[in-house]
Parts: sequence; C-alpha cells; structure tokens
Amino acid sequence: MKYDPANRIQDLRQFGEFGDVNPSITDSSTYTFLKAELMEATFHGEAEGCFLYSRHWNPTNRYLAEAMALEGTELAWITASGMAAITCSLFQLCNSGDHIITSVTTYGGTYAFLKNYLPKFGIEVSFVNITDLKAVENAIKPNTKCIYTESLTNPLLQVSDIPRLAAIAHRHNILLLVDNTFSPMILSPAILGADIVVYSMTKFINGKNDCVAGAICGSKAFINALSDVNSGTAMLLGPVLDPLRSSSILKNLNTLHIRMKQHSKNADFLARRFAEEGIPVIYPGLPVHPQHELMRSLMNEEYGFGGMLAIDLGTHARANEVMQMMQMEDVGYLAVSLGYFKTLFSASGKSTSSEIPEEEQRKMGLSEGLVRFSVGLDNDIERTWTKIRKCLVRAGII
Repeated sequence: MKYDPANRIQDLRQFGEFGDVNPSITDSSTYTFLKAELMEATFHGEAEGCFLYSRHWNPTNRYLAEAMALEGTELAWITASGMAAITCSLFQLCNSGDHIITSVTTYGGTYAFLKNYLPKFGIEVSFVNITDLKAVENAIKPNTKCIYTESLTNPLLQVSDIPRLAAIAHRHNILLLVDNTFSPMILSPAILGADIVVYSMTKFINGKNDCVAGAICGSKAFINALSDVNSGTAMLLGPVLDPLRSSSILKNLNTLHIRMKQHSKNADFLARRFAEEGIPVIYPGLPVHPQHELMRSLMNEEYGFGGMLAIDLGTHARANEVMQMMQMEDVGYLAVSLGYFKTLFSASGKSTSSEIPEEEQRKMGLSEGLVRFSVGLDNDIERTWTKIRKCLVRAGII
C-alpha cells in the first residue's frame, strides 16, 4: 500500500489527562519526582516517560513531536522556529573542520547561515546545483558530513531527487538532510531515503501565520542526541517552543491533508492560466517544468504539486507594480512567508532571497522580476484569476 502521511496523523491516539479529546496543555517549566534516583536517571537519559525540564522535553511538545513524525520518521523535536530546526540539526551533525554540501538555490536565511555564519566555526560549505547529481557527488570530500537540500527549492522550485541524493550520501557514509517546508504531505523525504527532515511549521503545517515554529524529524537516536543534557545542540541552545503554541499547531495539523489539496488545486489552476497568457511561470505541476516527471514519480499524488509557484515579470519595478495592484484588488497580501489561507506574494530577490548577492541570484536564474506566490485556499479560484488578469492588463503585461 502506498504511504499516506495523513494516516499517520489520523491514527494517533492522544488523550488529555482527564480523557480530553485534545491533549492537555502542560503549563509548567519543571516537574516533580517521587524518588531522587529517578531524577538522576532522567538526567542521564535512562528513564522513559519522565519529564525533567521544559527546555529538555515538555508533554505538550512531545504530543506534537509524535504527530510531526508524519513523513515516516521515528520521532521529532519541536523548535521555536524553522531556522532553529535547520541550525540545530546542522550543528548537531557538524564540528569544526567538517564540510557540508548544499543547494545554491535555497531560502535566503538558510543561505546566509551556511555562507556567512558557519565559517566562523570552521565549517566549510560547498554550494552546488542540486539537480546536477554528478556535481553533488564530485563535491564530496573526506570531511563531508551531510548533504542539505530542500524538497522543492526556494524560490525556483527545483525538485530534489531525494532517492538518488540519499544513495549518493549513503554510498559515502554521509547523511541527507531535507527541508520539506514547501511540500508536506506531497513529498515524504524520510520514506524516499532522507535521514533527517526539517520543517518551518510556521508555514503550511500550521497554516494560520499566527506563530513561528519548527520541527526536526529523524531517528530516535538522533532526537535523543539533540536533547542530551550534556551535548545536545537543541538542549544546550534552548530554542524551545511554548506549549500553548504546540497545542494550537497540533490541532491545525489535523486539517493539513485537506488544506494541501486545495492549495495545490488552486496553484495548478493559476499556473496554467499564467502559461496560457505567455507569462513565464515556474510550477512543478506543469509538464514543461524540468523536473515534472521526477516529482510525479516521487509524490503522494492525491495531494497535488503544491501551493507554490513563481512568475517572471522581467523587472523589479514591474513586479512591484503588479503586486501592489493585486493587493488593492484583494487577490491577497504583499507579504513574505507562505502556507497561509490567503494568497501571499513577494519579489524574492528583494525579500526572502535578499541575503543572496545579486550576482549569485542571476547565476542561479533568479530574475529581479520573479514574483513568488503562496496560493491560498480560495473557494473560487477562477474569480481570483479574473482579478490577477485585470492587474496584468492594467500593467501592460498582457
């Protein structure tokens, strides 16, 4: 039977302490022990089911962690942001003198961390075209610890060939770490061979843009190492999420499968309309996308090709003009981030990818006029397209 991540969530049995259908929220930073010996054992990671301190584990965060193992991992760790998930994972894997291979096309904050921050710790990073598997393998060095990529790269929507990247990594005894923020439910990186999967839960997972949160999904051994009181990166750096937010995200997670289908349906509709009007559009659901067939072979098909697309309006001035008009026409909001129930759009080169130098943006194919759309949950997407087309006509683009 084909793997369906929605079943993983649906089959969870998580009761509150009084039989609540929603797990209870643990509003406590510290926990009591009936025996001193049990406290000592918990400090040493030798006591199952015991809670020590909420920077280490919190019962509410544990509920969400178990649910976030939705893509086939054994467990997860909940963080206070997506960047915390990325940085804690990489710091846990790498020491001074180690080497990382990553996609040159990636979220701007991730790029800045890899390019500007990690060198302070003597960690080397090689940026490659992640779709060029030969270039990936050629970049491997004796000190390489991991390959890091995004399932769908931000903002150019390249599709990472996770099974083949995993095969390359494991052949050289290194790990594959995948950011699946753009494609929850749609792609299941752990099932496809990734060792660690990270999320910004701020986006599609939560779906409300009312909080910032992240998750690290992996083996029990890796999660236990992350939370080790002596050497765990997450434990020692302390990016813990408030339990009230964990509880809210857990409830929203139960509608993720429905939301992803509608996001994908709407994005596919808009992508095809843009293409019909002759506007350059990037969307993996279009047969002209270079990795369309690859994604079709990897995806959980019923969830579609995702809610993200990008169009190229040529110049930054034209992109700004159209985005401002679309906001006035109530298409959505001129705002960063994604995964919201309303459509969000931004010019990536000047916003979410602005950390990448303009020269590098051009080399990777990121035009100054590129507009990234996170397509919302509109019930009447044809009505939305009518508004978008009106803006394009007024701007003289069609």
